[in-house]
This record gives sequence, structure tokens and C-alpha cells, in this order.
Amino acid sequence: MRSAKDFFQPMAIGAPEPVREIPFRPSRMIHFFDPSNAKMAAKVGDLAKKCDVLLGNLEDAIQADNKIAAREGLVQIARSTDFGECQLWTRINSLDSPWVLDDVTQLVTEIGDKLDVIMVPKVEGAWDIHYMDRLLAQLEARAGLKRPLLIHAILETATGVANVEEICGASPRMQGLSLGPADLAASRRMKTTRVGGGHPGYVVRADPDPNDENAPRPSTQQDLWHYTLARMVDACAAHGILPYYGPFGDIKDVVACEDQFRNAFLMGCVGAWSLHPVQVDIARKVFSPPADEVLWAKRVIKEMGDGSGAVMIDGKMQDDATYKQCRVMVDLADRLAANDPELAQAYTPAD
Repeated sequence: MRSAKDFFQPMAIGAPEPVREIPFRPSRMIHFFDPSNAKMAAKVGDLAKKCDVLLGNLEDAIQADNKIAAREGLVQIARSTDFGECQLWTRINSLDSPWVLDDVTQLVTEIGDKLDVIMVPKVEGAWDIHYMDRLLAQLEARAGLKRPLLIHAILETATGVANVEEICGASPRMQGLSLGPADLAASRRMKTTRVGGGHPGYVVRADPDPNDENAPRPSTQQDLWHYTLARMVDACAAHGILPYYGPFGDIKDVVACEDQFRNAFLMGCVGAWSLHPVQVDIARKVFSPPADEVLWAKRVIKEMGDGSGAVMIDGKMQDDATYKQCRVMVDLADRLAANDPELAQAYTPAD
């Protein structure tokens, strides 16, 4: 067993020291693009001005005969684009694929200084992260990188869910987790062909009316992903990394997309994937705390002083627990407003 004192030592001679705390940068939307698609590539510069994260996708949705073109395209885009405050991520091919070793080797050695995070699909256990940890350290040393690349794992198999706590704590590089509902549904043998979201057949129905057996029985659609998302959020929080909702596949259903994103936000996620520009705006809206709640939280913090004791504000009791809740909301608002004048204004209390 590796000694705890060695956990923050580089895993290769000449590699940068691991981070001791995952930096929080706005990542309300992880917007996917195909680097081999010339039309998409031409829009990257403009998208960088409105996205928190742009992700060059090399895995699913990229045909086998286009894998190399996608990788080469990402290298060119990274070299030629000014991303400003926008982060550049990539999703490499799965660790059992014939492309992944070339993905990692080429991207780290050629554009490692431009990449922030490498998303690894279908992570099943700590062993997958250990492999990536050592490989990245070796390539960082070869490339002379001064900062370590971070790892983001996708939770999309039943085995991965079973091992989620170990995955989160497998390396100082772990930046976060995303829920991958489509592959996870297949892995679990779930009977749905939807990508994220609910299902009209997954309901709770009211009991029969004892006085009228023919009376309508109201039903409420339930969330297929609540258990997994909650477990993922807890595992991430316990290890100081960040949880994300994954894709919502029905691009036209913006109402349900917003609902799913908001559920994830309320449960503790910091962002979600966007597969189409319309979802960028939804994610920006949903994962930015509502102005009225931020202003209320600031009022509570101001009146609570050092956060101890209890006070009554507008008939509602506030104590150290609610103070901590308000700090979560205000800290997030402050970080988002730092580079967003519109949010900064909305989050500023009136005199």
C-alpha cells in the first residue's frame, strides 16, 4: 500500500507536484464540440467568450474512421485559439480502446500547456485512475509541463457507481465526476432509450379512492437518476472534488432540460454538459444562484455576524446551520460574479 505521505509526490521524475486542493473555476456548462468538424471548429473562438468550459470530444459521437482527424483538429484548435477565461478540456477515448494511448500521448506532449482537464470515460474503479495518474506524470515530465493536468471521470457503469468513493479519492488529480446516464442505463439493463431526464413510466400513483373505485388516481413522474446523483454528490463532497450532471439528449425539450439541470444544481452539482448552444444558456441560468436567494443569504450573513447563536429574520429562525448554507450560496455567487459584471450587479444589495 502506498504511504499517505507520498500521496502528493510526483509519480514521475520531473513531473510537476500534484495539486493539494482542486481549484474552483466557473464550470456551469461543459460544452462539447467535434474538433474534426470544420463548422464547429470555426465557432470555437466565439463559444469561448460565452462558455465556462469547452470540451474537444474524441470519444462517443466521433466515428472510428474520424478519430485521428478529431485528435489532430483539437491540437490545431488549442494552438490557434485564445480561450480567455474559458477552460479547455478533452474527453479521450475509453481506456480499453485502440486510440486512447495516442490520444493521451499526443495531447499532453503537444498541447498540455493549453489543456486544463482530461475527461476519462467509463471509469470503473480506482485502478483506472491510478493508470492515468502515472501515465500523465510520465508525459508531463517529457513535455516539461509546470502544472499537472487534472482528471475528470464519467460515472457510466454499474461497477463505477459501486466504486464511486474509491474513484473520487484515487488521486490528487481528481477534479470531478459527471453522471453518464445513457451508458449507465445500458450497464444496469434499465429499460429506457432516453439520454438523461425522466421517463413517463417511472411514477408513483395515489391510492384508490375508497369511496369510488373508478375515480382518477393522480400520478407523479419520478427521477430515474436521483439515487445515483445523490451518491455521486456525496462522494465528490467527501473528497473535495466537483460533481456534474451529464448530457440531456432531447435538445428540443428545453423545459425538461432546465428542470433536470435545476434538480442537479439544488442537489449540489456545479454544472452540466451542453450538447447544443441552446443548452449553454440554460446551464448558465440554472447554475448561477438566483439573485433573490443570494441577496437573502447576504442579509442573513450580515445579521448573523460571526455565525454563532441564532436570530429571527422576517419570522424565520437563522442559526449556525443556515449561516453555513448561506455561505455556500454567497461564495458561489462571488466567484461567478468576479468575471461577470451582469451577475455582479444582480448580486449587489440595494442601499
